[in-house]
Amino acid sequence: MLSDPIADMLTRIRNATRTYKDSVDVPASKFKEQIAKILVKEGYLASYERVNEGKFDVLRIQLKYGHKREQVIKHIERISRPGRRAYVSHEDLPRIHKGLGLAVVSTSKGLLADRDARKEGIGGEVICVIW
Repeated sequence: MLSDPIADMLTRIRNATRTYKDSVDVPASKFKEQIAKILVKEGYLASYERVNEGKFDVLRIQLKYGHKREQVIKHIERISRPGRRAYVSHEDLPRIHKGLGLAVVSTSKGLLADRDARKEGIGGEVICVIW
């Protein structure tokens, strides 16, 4: 049993991009699907789909690479963990690489990118950062 399924998803994405895989399969959940949706919207992933493989659903994530096959995702890291939660107010939302990166924040209005949470004026739990 996994103690942190979000960290497992991020690790699978990190490992797949480092070995230049075209896609990666992750056990599906609504929370992971929302993270994938944000990463697709922000341009870090090509696409994702929920696929029924036997007993369980799987998120099939299509990875994205640059023109000469350079990695779009240089760094992806879990911030808030089950043993140490990281909550911030909207004034303290992190700016990742001076705004070029992305922080995924769990707010009262659902999962949002850090820019959107800043526009809405709400803070929350910083799930992960990516650049």
